[in-house]
Amino acid sequence: MITIKNEGTYYYGGELIGIAEAQAKGLPAPEVAKCGTIAYSILEAHNTSGDMTDLKIKMDAMASHDITYVGIIQTARASGLKEFPLPYVLTNCHNSLCAVGGTINEDDHVFGLSAAKKYGGEFVPAHQAVIHQYMRERYAGCGKMILASDSHTRYGALGAISIGEGGPELVKQLLSKTYDIKYPRVVGIYLKNKPVPGVGPQDVALAIIGATFKQGIVKNSVMEFFGPGIANLGMDFRNGIDVMTTETSCLSSIWETDEVTSRFLANHGRAGDYKKLEPKDGAYYDDVIVVDLAKVVPMIALPFHPSNAYTIADLKANLEDILNQVDRDIYEQLDNKKVAIKLTSKIKNGELYVDQGFIGGCSGGLYQNICRTAEILDGHAIGTGDFWLSVYPASQPMMMALNKNGVLNKLMASGASIRSAFCGPCFGAGDVPANGALSVRHATRNFPNREGSKPGDGQISYVALMDARSIAATALNGGKLTAATELEGVKADPIIDDYQFDDSAYKSRIYCGVGKAQPESELKFGPNIADWPKMIGMTEDLVISVGSAIYDPVTTTDELIPSGETSSYRSNPMKLAGFALSRKDPQYVSRAKAIMALEHEREEKGTIANAPLSDIDWSKTSIGSGVFALKPGDGSAREQAASCQRVLGGVANIAAEYATKRYRSNVVNWGMLPFILDNAEDFGIKADDIIHIKGIKSVLLGDAEEVPATLYQDGKAREITLKLPGLTREERDIILAGCLINYYAG
Repeated sequence: MITIKNEGTYYYGGELIGIAEAQAKGLPAPEVAKCGTIAYSILEAHNTSGDMTDLKIKMDAMASHDITYVGIIQTARASGLKEFPLPYVLTNCHNSLCAVGGTINEDDHVFGLSAAKKYGGEFVPAHQAVIHQYMRERYAGCGKMILASDSHTRYGALGAISIGEGGPELVKQLLSKTYDIKYPRVVGIYLKNKPVPGVGPQDVALAIIGATFKQGIVKNSVMEFFGPGIANLGMDFRNGIDVMTTETSCLSSIWETDEVTSRFLANHGRAGDYKKLEPKDGAYYDDVIVVDLAKVVPMIALPFHPSNAYTIADLKANLEDILNQVDRDIYEQLDNKKVAIKLTSKIKNGELYVDQGFIGGCSGGLYQNICRTAEILDGHAIGTGDFWLSVYPASQPMMMALNKNGVLNKLMASGASIRSAFCGPCFGAGDVPANGALSVRHATRNFPNREGSKPGDGQISYVALMDARSIAATALNGGKLTAATELEGVKADPIIDDYQFDDSAYKSRIYCGVGKAQPESELKFGPNIADWPKMIGMTEDLVISVGSAIYDPVTTTDELIPSGETSSYRSNPMKLAGFALSRKDPQYVSRAKAIMALEHEREEKGTIANAPLSDIDWSKTSIGSGVFALKPGDGSAREQAASCQRVLGGVANIAAEYATKRYRSNVVNWGMLPFILDNAEDFGIKADDIIHIKGIKSVLLGDAEEVPATLYQDGKAREITLKLPGLTREERDIILAGCLINYYAG
């Protein structure tokens, strides 16, 4: 299915050739030929630095949802925001339900509408559309760049380089600043042939993720899709693959465009947003991944990561062995907590039975996925047993079309529950499986806790990712795991479907105020919406008390700050911070607060009575907590994974590496040091260890990347070297100021 070429490759004359052959043909050197990629042309058009090594990007549009926009607007407001300088869409697809009761979720929505009016934005009320479908329908276009505060911001199939980041990066755009990055690696994704009937976009996506994530082949790169196979994919199929590129840990994606792209944009009233995008003959890629679509088969990603991917056929042929291994991995990943109900218990008479199916969100809730599901289930009941199925179309216009063509009626007659556009099940705020249940989902992620269970409280459920077609086949068989290709007569997806976009629901309900700021209008605050607390700048010296030490291979943002019902508190920084690491290290918050109390004492009295170290000049030395993790920050773009640490007095992360660029950016933008420690596992760092750094302010004022420090463990001291690789001048100044708010306000 997937062939990885771990070497620089040219695309010339419709063929992939190596560097030596390219040189023999007289093609330009790689540093020149890289200009022939689609990615280069778009990045160059949006770069304001005049230097394609260090990019300073101005975006065309932005988007946030109701978990993130309050904090972003509050941060920008504290930094001097007057009006939105570019189109900014505020959707309400995450906190659509009052998961914790009370008024706080709807209070955020009221705040969002008032902000759209005051600053000139676009407001999409709850249940109208999930954020990424709305942006596909209304804003994504060929050659554009879009930034959004959600990690699955991917509109590459529509010709737009789109990036998911934490809130502070959106704040910079709102303050007419730039998105600053080094020119990224560009990895070519060469598609050939066409999928067989029964294989869907999630199958292709999981095959790519499984082949790339653990190797880090596309980490922080732009994935550029091209090749003859694209012409064999409809727009929904392309979008379904594209949105899942986030799970490879890439920076963004971009696709070759064609008549299919043109017809999609014209159908959505935006024919003018189309232009042909394709790599130039002789374009150079840092690596190339070849995807033979004809060889892709139905896939399943088992807990607890999209990269834990198997073909359904291989899983069924080796059921006991694979699930036993997954159970062992789960035991280790949950810190050796015993799980009452194991995955192997789902095996009955040699078959795997699942308890729930979900099709929805930005990856699953697309028109063609839902049509194929209805075709497979048509006239057949899913039954009255344990298995149940819910389907969430991704937007109101899509739901109107599915209602008009009878698809929703077919699904409801089969026993499926139809819901409005909502992202909740993707992060544990809706359709949470029962304890011990196994849910198969055409969704984006299957991290631990992600679907809403709480292993620390003895509650554990499992999510496996699958394509809608195989979920429908499984539903047809009462929950028995079944690949869609096992059924007879399954239809292939059309290249051009019959979907007609009708935006009357949007015209009747959405507030479109872009460019129409009303500065005299007042913001409307609910009782849960709070300002950011004061954060001080860097002192000359620094003492770090380790608040938590995590030795998992990867630490997700869901573990750093849980999703689900805690999301309702994201408009209240201190209240939300009380949940930080609560499902991974329940003692972290109390440790961090104890250290924060020492820092408050230092600020008030100039000294600390019961300091963890003696002979410290506290007039020039601050103290804060730090988080040690081998590879933190995989998954969501949510800034709260970092801001919760900061409002609890956090001053640093120490890691072997950072899982994503966006999490490292969040750490920096919230005024924390993003340290790297070589051979990190060898130091045995644990909670309550102390690190003393002399002259950290001088380091930040200069350009040094190595920071001598002293690590105190169990009464013994040892010298270590912390590193700050690639820390830019602006990033140093943000940390010196204490956070992005201080940097811009001061």
